[in-house]
Amino acid sequence: MTTSESLTGTAPPPRGERQPDGARPLQAENQRSSPETPWPVRVVSQKIGDWIARLGTVWAEGQVTQISRRPGAAYVFLTLRDPAAEVSVSVVTTRAIVEACEPPLSEGARVVVQAKPDWYAGRGTLSLRASQIRQVGLGELLARLERLKKQLSAEGLFAPERKRRLPFLPHRIGLITGRNSAAMRDVLENATARLPSATFEVREVPVQGATAVPRVLEALAELDADPNVDVIILARGGGSVEDLLPFSDETLCRAVFACRTPVVSAIGHEPDSPLVDHVADVRCSTPTDAGKRVVPDFSEEQQRLLQARHRLRQSLRQKLDRESQGLAAMRSRPCLANPATMVESRQEDVDHQRQRMRRALTATLDRAGRDNHHLRSQLRALSPQATLDRGYAIVQRDDQAVVWSAAEVNPRDSLRVRLAAGELTATVDEVRPADPSTITSHEAAKE
Repeated sequence: MTTSESLTGTAPPPRGERQPDGARPLQAENQRSSPETPWPVRVVSQKIGDWIARLGTVWAEGQVTQISRRPGAAYVFLTLRDPAAEVSVSVVTTRAIVEACEPPLSEGARVVVQAKPDWYAGRGTLSLRASQIRQVGLGELLARLERLKKQLSAEGLFAPERKRRLPFLPHRIGLITGRNSAAMRDVLENATARLPSATFEVREVPVQGATAVPRVLEALAELDADPNVDVIILARGGGSVEDLLPFSDETLCRAVFACRTPVVSAIGHEPDSPLVDHVADVRCSTPTDAGKRVVPDFSEEQQRLLQARHRLRQSLRQKLDRESQGLAAMRSRPCLANPATMVESRQEDVDHQRQRMRRALTATLDRAGRDNHHLRSQLRALSPQATLDRGYAIVQRDDQAVVWSAAEVNPRDSLRVRLAAGELTATVDEVRPADPSTITSHEAAKE
């Protein structure tokens, strides 16, 4: 069939199908469909089949969720499901291809099939006709997980700095686990044993198989949207690598990374390490460990509180004792015990200093008085008045010059004679030169 035929509706009837009586001939559908000229359902189905047939052979990967073998039938019907989504497709293959699988094909196995899409026009259903079926071995699964691990690590999903701390006392704890599983009991029993008031929001979902990832994603989104949930625990018991594959799914890992609520991973036992363990904010070795990590131990915290109160009371008592001792020491000081003592001691110092000052001043005045008396005595001894008092006189000319020698005056000169008491005015009548033998030392020095 050409492209123009598929678009215009001129395709022949399907092989092996008989056109029903009274049906509109296919030549009438040469025009495009419209409300006035609609296509019959068989034409629409046929056109869909023609387009699907052009897809050719494809390789598809999924998980086998159902195997239907009819006794004596040459064909086996499988249901292949995408583990990360609610999408499944029917697969038809021969019994020989199924029996050739090693190990024997079973439900839950991951397979890669080579198939050609087939549209069954009579029922309007799509299926795959498989020509090869290859089971994904453990080695290949581990290699794929390692590649995915490196990819997520390179994108920063495992970065320690992006992990959040768990709340000390969560208001409500979200728990995603299997229905009536031992992991759920371990988490609940250990958490309530440590903190009896702990409350849980439990979501029981499949934790392995084809429906595990979609159900876990749904529960995770629901708990993350609940504002009362402060932490979310993903818990399940141990199992094989294939059983734990849902918790290494890329979609689930990215959903955990995108959660606003801190996520605790408690998948399997200590050696088990699915990829969600690296993405979660806290990784616990077992569900029992998760029940202990998310809540504080009430008795232990109560004991710590009592110890802190005891230390606080002891510290306060010691501080009060030190302050009381310091206050008592200050009160016992003389200046506080008898405030007048400080004034009296200072008064004695002032009196002592005042006496010292008085003695020093008296001594100074006495010394100055003696010096003054001595100087007065010296001055009196050297004073001309003392000489006058002994009967001598001082003779001065009119110009106040002292007459030392008779040669210094002339007859009829007026002289002033100063005595010890009073003065005289005299006139020179006669001048008698002095005998050279009587010249005094003063005159000699003067000559």
